[in-house]
Amino acid sequence: MEQMEIKDNTFARQFETTFNGELVSVEYSFQEKKIFLTRINGTENEAFVTELLKNIMEIAYERKLKVVPVFPKVAAFMRKHPTYRDLLPPGIRI
Repeated sequence: MEQMEIKDNTFARQFETTFNGELVSVEYSFQEKKIFLTRINGTENEAFVTELLKNIMEIAYERKLKVVPVFPKVAAFMRKHPTYRDLLPPGIRI
């Protein structure tokens, strides 16, 4: 997996990176030890979004967070990549 540079902008509550010189962000909110991924802004490039989400899942592992895929593209990503389903909190099905 390609490691991309991702900034956690805690003030704006979003992960940020760039693609073709443009800002791409994944908005989030926290509740206890869960991160709710609520929106993706900046690109429709599926391959790039997939790599970005893989990197964010690794951040969730490192921080021992559960991931709640609120945004439909994030839920679809988790359905396509079952290796990350252990990040789902108990009771959350996709």
